[in-house]
Amino acid sequence: MTKKLNIKQTLLLSSLIFGMFFGAGNLIFPIHLGQLAGENWGPATIAFLLSATILPLMALISLSQTRSSGIYDLAKPLGRGFAIFFLISVHVSLGPMIATPRTATVAYSLSFSNWLPSNLQTVGQFIFSAIFFAIVYFLGSSDKHLTKYIGKYLNPIFIILLIIIFLLAIFNPLGDLHGTAQVAYQTDAFSAAFLEGYNTLDAIAALAFGITIVRAIEAMGFTESTDVAKITAKTGIFAIIGIAIVYIGLILLGASSLSHFNLSDNGTTALMQITNHYLGSLGGAFLAVMGILAVLTTAMGLTASFAQDFNRIFPKISYKKWLLLTIVLSFISANFGLDNIISWGLPVLLFLYPISITLVLLGLLSPLFNNSKIVYFPTMILVFIPAVLDGIANAPFANTFKYLIGYHDVKGILHNGIYQNLLPFADHGFGWIIPGIVGFIVGIFLYKIRRKVNVFEFVK
Repeated sequence: MTKKLNIKQTLLLSSLIFGMFFGAGNLIFPIHLGQLAGENWGPATIAFLLSATILPLMALISLSQTRSSGIYDLAKPLGRGFAIFFLISVHVSLGPMIATPRTATVAYSLSFSNWLPSNLQTVGQFIFSAIFFAIVYFLGSSDKHLTKYIGKYLNPIFIILLIIIFLLAIFNPLGDLHGTAQVAYQTDAFSAAFLEGYNTLDAIAALAFGITIVRAIEAMGFTESTDVAKITAKTGIFAIIGIAIVYIGLILLGASSLSHFNLSDNGTTALMQITNHYLGSLGGAFLAVMGILAVLTTAMGLTASFAQDFNRIFPKISYKKWLLLTIVLSFISANFGLDNIISWGLPVLLFLYPISITLVLLGLLSPLFNNSKIVYFPTMILVFIPAVLDGIANAPFANTFKYLIGYHDVKGILHNGIYQNLLPFADHGFGWIIPGIVGFIVGIFLYKIRRKVNVFEFVK
């Protein structure tokens, strides 16, 4: 490096990455997972950490290794058209469609929703989300200040509040960890928890946050691509380790809560019950502050990365205009309600995750084939098809194709179609794995042949 990253800068960047990653889903899904898994919290925790922390870390390292500034660069070996398609798909799903609206709805459900009568809930959510996104726009309107707002102020306050809850749970445990696991977690806790980790969106978000992390590093005076890559990997590792520790604590908190409470409908309810148990009448206000801080930093990261990436690809439209667009669209989506966001979010995630994971793995393995397009194409083609089918199998309209693709009933139980019966692991949501491996082997084979031909022609 031309100059060394000091401890203060390391902590600040790690805090920035932690704050952008740790938002709505990261707070509520691990708690609910702990309740669902009950006594099988061990394998469930390992699986959840694999998809919710290891995959995001691999994504950051992949960006670092390929010297990519974000989604577009990582997908570019498949062509400019695919790179733009994937960039738009990721940012629209992380932005206006799923993740950014979810930050506002979860913040509302953890705060003012608990204090307003039922007849004012719709109006309350509308007003709250309007104020919430106005703050996001104000704080994010200058992307140069994101590191200061998120890394230096908002995220440290959130971490302090979270530590308070953990300390209370350590010195006054809710109960043991032997609660009854739900049906899906009695027989297949690992795959169920792995897919639950998808809901945090972090493996995909890591690709989206890449450009924001890179610009934050550059703002500190590190402009060489090698330096930026090393710093991204280093601070990313620190941030992900911190997130993993928090996840384990939340899962254990959820599992032990079964000694006091029945299985909740969602993690938001469970978190409210636990906070009220420890803090009594102060629990609601405490959770409101903690929840809003958690999702605010993520909303800022998501909207800023959306605006930065789109401004980079379509520079005629300014950063602020892209920022305003994603915030307005997210505000509209947020007022459809959290349940609708989650029901439509799952099929989109099951489509995007296989593509994202494949791109990350190809980036990590790229030194083996010199980042050659001839490896990317067959791998991605064979992953893309089952990714589409996995998305359809989890969509609200999946029953239309029930005999061909399969569908999930109202209890979440999968009814296999031809797709699940023919392709290994498809009934667990991993139908893309075998085709992806086959595509990669074909790609490597073609790469080796072309290399030999090129060497032969050169010698000749």
